[in-house]
Amino acid sequence: MVEEKELLVIMKEMRMISGHKEIMPAISMFGSARTKSTDRYYIMAENIAYELSNMGLSVISGGGPGIMEAVNKGAFHGKSHSIGLNINLPKEQGANKYQNISFNFHYFFTRKVMFVKYSSAYIVFPGGIGTLDELFEVMTLMQTGKIKHFPIILVGKEFWSDSMEWMKKDLLTNNMINASDLKLITLVDSEDEVNQCIEEFYTRNEHHYCLEERQNLLFSRPCGKPN
Repeated sequence: MVEEKELLVIMKEMRMISGHKEIMPAISMFGSARTKSTDRYYIMAENIAYELSNMGLSVISGGGPGIMEAVNKGAFHGKSHSIGLNINLPKEQGANKYQNISFNFHYFFTRKVMFVKYSSAYIVFPGGIGTLDELFEVMTLMQTGKIKHFPIILVGKEFWSDSMEWMKKDLLTNNMINASDLKLITLVDSEDEVNQCIEEFYTRNEHHYCLEERQNLLFSRPCGKPN
């Protein structure tokens, strides 16, 4: 049973995430908090976030270390917003300094609402249970029609290929998912492939409304510098 104090925190967090259309269009990027700054996926995440920011897209991460830090770092030095969705955890999570918009959460589920509320694409780097939770949450919401179908891009064929094979071999073969569910995912291995997927999606006729929003974002703030 939810205590009154907990309910008040939930209501406060739900109010906190409302009314931020100025950050749209946005892209959420997920990945491990344990990834080192010398890792190739850290470097890729930073570069991709920087390019997307300069394309006029706000970039959202979990606000912590590892891939999250790389994402915020790249976006922070770009032209659009670098957004961190920070959460209080006993270990691993500590807010990185590359955020010009920060939110602090107590509950995972309200944080996940923020991840999907404003995002028009999802880029997923190698990660653990938290990353898988975020990936399957987004897939479930698309599969059930709760959110629109936007790109879900998995970065790292070597890392993700066995997971994709498991979904095909065990889930699809046993009719636990549909073939169309797997089409929600694009598996890539390079920065150029990610940028191409995003650019192609945003320049389709049905998404022209995003172009004006992107231009507004590009002129909304200067490139940031961390303290």
